[in-house]
Amino acid sequence: MKRTLPVVLMGAGVWALGVLSAAGPPEGRKAADAPKAGTVITNSLGMKLAYIPAGKFQMGSPADEPERTDAELRHEVAITQPFYMGIYEVTQREFNPLMAATVKRGAIFDERRGGGPDHPMENVTWRNAVAFCDTLSGLAEEKQAGRRYRLPTEAEWEYACRAGTTTPLHFGKSLSAQQANFNGNSPYGGAEKGPYLRKTAKVGSFKPNAWGLYDMHGNVAEWCADYYDKDYYRKSPREDPKGPDKGVVSTDYNDFYRVIRGGCWLDEARACRSAYRFRAMPHDPYRLIGFRVVCEVPPSKP
Repeated sequence: MKRTLPVVLMGAGVWALGVLSAAGPPEGRKAADAPKAGTVITNSLGMKLAYIPAGKFQMGSPADEPERTDAELRHEVAITQPFYMGIYEVTQREFNPLMAATVKRGAIFDERRGGGPDHPMENVTWRNAVAFCDTLSGLAEEKQAGRRYRLPTEAEWEYACRAGTTTPLHFGKSLSAQQANFNGNSPYGGAEKGPYLRKTAKVGSFKPNAWGLYDMHGNVAEWCADYYDKDYYRKSPREDPKGPDKGVVSTDYNDFYRVIRGGCWLDEARACRSAYRFRAMPHDPYRLIGFRVVCEVPPSKP
């Protein structure tokens, strides 16, 4: 049965998503009329997305951040265009009906293995994630609204994760398993040891960041659009970096790594830090990796 769900706008003074301007407020509107950070909309598939405003931030980690790596050189980045980002990682409930005809491999943590429809979709390749975004963009209601979906760039992901913070986690300087789903035997920043679920958790099981995004630390690591290069920060542009042209190649697989962010249920807390970067092969599925979508703010309509 076809689902027809209206776009839901929450908060005062919010523009309809179909008439948001990527370059600024639509003609006749003031900048003050722009949605507040974290304003939520619901698309035709029932996915909730939060408004992420344009802005500047310090990407990477300072030299004195515990457990940092050489790939996290701190540098200023400007995100010049606002966007919407899924408040949850894409769930099995959202992924499976849309992709069943083309992706035969299901999630590892389905209902038989302690997961379920509201758990994140994992065991999904980078290419599967891109295909989901393209398929979602092609739905009639999404096309009519002018919405286009894609994976976040690495810079957009960290900017959204931090939500204005400069600490190692958007929660602060420490992370416990009461705050996120990771290996609770290895917390961060002096936090106490806690539960280790050894599987994914239902999305939204932990508190969100200041912009209303859940599970930016832990649960499943998340595919980003970029190729991976640990030295990219030394030469990346200041505005809207999109990653290197090719990145690092694996001689074992003859393919280029893609960026993953956020850490997962198996990781120690240090790998869940806002600045932590890692990589994976785009054609391989992993029970540790899922994704969330970005919706570009479309040009204003006449």
